[in-house]
Amino acid sequence: MRVRELMSTDIFVLYVDDNLLLAEEMMQLKRIRHVPVVDREGNLQGLITHRDILRVSISTIAELSSGERREAQASIRLRDIMRTHVLTISPDADIRSAARVMLDKKIGCLLVVAYRQLLGI
Repeated sequence: MRVRELMSTDIFVLYVDDNLLLAEEMMQLKRIRHVPVVDREGNLQGLITHRDILRVSISTIAELSSGERREAQASIRLRDIMRTHVLTISPDADIRSAARVMLDKKIGCLLVVAYRQLLGI
């Protein structure tokens, strides 16, 4: 079985110029923990995770009031906090290879990419 046969293709993405507030709200709304970040051409640029949001919130804005926190989150661009070194896999890869990568690297998602274009997760 190939990755293309099992991957999700209905992908929610954010853009590099979107902000942390939007990312947090959309992840809560959609009940997801990993969001690929793309440029306007759909090229994969990185990944934002629930853990990334917690890290930034704790280190940067934890001491702020609710209103100040939202304002600070709105000023932080995803390009500044996203993970840029993310593991990817080809849609033609064997599904066992994908599972092995996820287990070995202890990651919760694997992005499916061909020619820098995000195809699935």
